[in-house]
Amino acid sequence: MKKILSVFGTRPEAAKMVPLLLEMRKADVESLVCVTAQHRELLDDVLRPFDITPNFDLNIMTAGQTLTEITARVLHGLAPVLRETRPDVLLVHGDTTTTFAASLAAFYAQVDVGHVEAGLRSFDKYRPYPEEINRKLTTAVADFHFAPTELARKNLLNENVPAEKIFVTGNTAIDMIKHTVRADYAFMNPALRGADFSKRIILMTAHRRENWGEPMEKICMAVKRVAETFDDVQVIWAVHPGKAAHDPPHKILADVPKILLTEPLHIFDMHNLMSRAFLILTDSGGLQEEAPSFNLPVVVLREVTERPEGLAAGMLVLAGTDSIFDETARLLTDDAAYKKMAAAENPFGDGKASERIVEVLQKSQASLHHPGTF
Repeated sequence: MKKILSVFGTRPEAAKMVPLLLEMRKADVESLVCVTAQHRELLDDVLRPFDITPNFDLNIMTAGQTLTEITARVLHGLAPVLRETRPDVLLVHGDTTTTFAASLAAFYAQVDVGHVEAGLRSFDKYRPYPEEINRKLTTAVADFHFAPTELARKNLLNENVPAEKIFVTGNTAIDMIKHTVRADYAFMNPALRGADFSKRIILMTAHRRENWGEPMEKICMAVKRVAETFDDVQVIWAVHPGKAAHDPPHKILADVPKILLTEPLHIFDMHNLMSRAFLILTDSGGLQEEAPSFNLPVVVLREVTERPEGLAAGMLVLAGTDSIFDETARLLTDDAAYKKMAAAENPFGDGKASERIVEVLQKSQASLHHPGTF
């Protein structure tokens, strides 16, 4: 029986790892979970509904923590966990600092690394920052590269990753939706119960480091202009708790009619809100992947995206921070343009990524010829 240690620390990682953890419950796999709690409350809210209790909790979160501090705490905290568990494979997801640091810890212990959502690239090391470099550094030490798309596979091949170590699986984000969306769903967040669903719902998030400061203020002003221009919209902004992402919308938009600022939404609330929304404005990678499953066009609040499949499919449009109003207004007024984006085929998967990943793990042989250094 394979022993798999899954390590993650943020809510987006947890949301995409949950379906994989649920799949491993059904398989001939010993599945262990270690959380770093890089995001504390947000992380717990995702795991609790699925009765997932971490075997190890590094609980590294402190107020105002830096990237250096996160990296050091994960390395220091994970070393004894690896010594105790001696896993066959350590699984990480995506592009967080937890992802990179956990991969490095596994490398130091000579434990194989499986990288879920491997091969995404923006080709700009500071956009997104630090995610782009976290991805590339994780690729350097990974032994199993679970690429969500064929383009991600090509990116890895171009970086000389051996083809036999790359597995195109689809994205586990799509798997998660089948666990969360219900026609009779009642929102947990009281603020959402008071939203005006007779209007066109514009769902928003914004938190990327490259959007901190003046860019975040520009995002707020553009959204304010949208709300003041269009009578039939209701903007719902799920505000990230970090100060740089939290303070500008509360300062600029708190009293603007038709703009509802909420705390971060539970994954069930978020997916069911998406099922009722008209349009998404976001700098989040996960929402770019999930939106096609809901036939939702996405205005991306960034200059580049590591998910160009969505651009090619026609369901994403890059607005940066200078074209937000124009792109949003176009989709609110041009019915043909909206329908074309909404009808785009989902390029990110068919909801079976977790099954494929578990199958690979079960069939795989250890890539190293020694038991590891613990």
